[in-house]
Amino acid sequence: MTLDQLIALDAIVAAGTFRAAADRLNKAQSAVSHQIRKLEDELGFDLFSRESYRPRLTPEGEIFYRETTRVLEQVHGLKAVAAGLASKQEPMISIAMSATMSLDPILTVLGEVGRQFPGTHIRVATEMMGGPLARLMGGEADMIVAGLDGVPIDLVETLPVGSITIQPVASPTFPPAQLPGIRSRRAMQSYTQVVVSGTGGRDYEQSRDLLSGGQRWTVSDFQAKKSILLAGLGWGGIPEHMMGDELATGQLVPLAVEGYPPRRTEIFAIRRRDQPMGQVMSSIWSRLAA
Repeated sequence: MTLDQLIALDAIVAAGTFRAAADRLNKAQSAVSHQIRKLEDELGFDLFSRESYRPRLTPEGEIFYRETTRVLEQVHGLKAVAAGLASKQEPMISIAMSATMSLDPILTVLGEVGRQFPGTHIRVATEMMGGPLARLMGGEADMIVAGLDGVPIDLVETLPVGSITIQPVASPTFPPAQLPGIRSRRAMQSYTQVVVSGTGGRDYEQSRDLLSGGQRWTVSDFQAKKSILLAGLGWGGIPEHMMGDELATGQLVPLAVEGYPPRRTEIFAIRRRDQPMGQVMSSIWSRLAA
């Protein structure tokens, strides 16, 4: 049993077919098939049922694959440790943050690492919607702090760092806010919904909580969005940590809209598995893990 065989098995399950797995591994399909056949011969049972176009794990294969993923996780972790030990201090670390997330959960870590490695420039950029993921997959960010929507889980490592809740709100002067009960989606189509545009481009577009058929204004950031809502010109979702004072003083009030409850999202630190970590990135990652 070899590591390459386990990697081939993982790739087939993740990609869905032997051909797609071969493309992912940059190998010939025949080579991938040969690796799996040798592994099955050694194990004494079939890992895949090959009766249909897409190979499916056999019951024995399901159990073996679960253990394989654990082994590969340990191997990835060991490689990351080795890369960190062998690496030099990076001149710059780039981190892309979701604009919905507060910096607070990682500020302590960044402060400690900044003092330990004063020669490294730590760059933190704020991105909207799918922007952080676009920066990570495009090689423009060493790490992102974002939700897992659209993230190719088999290609990344993640660490939980917190959560956010986005609450639909409006000014108390906004007509729908003056009505009792839940506003229907049809009724809200007559009022302007304010949304923040993404920075991920077409490939990483993430559109959430958009009211179909309704009037819409699009802005570039949450501060502009909040200003419009405070002026009574529309409604929309704002992360709770960005409007604590306005909710407390009644400048903004929760808005109950059919199909748009407060949305809680878990936030993770995310890095690509195939990108080696230098000393500084290793220090950031290990501190977040701790």
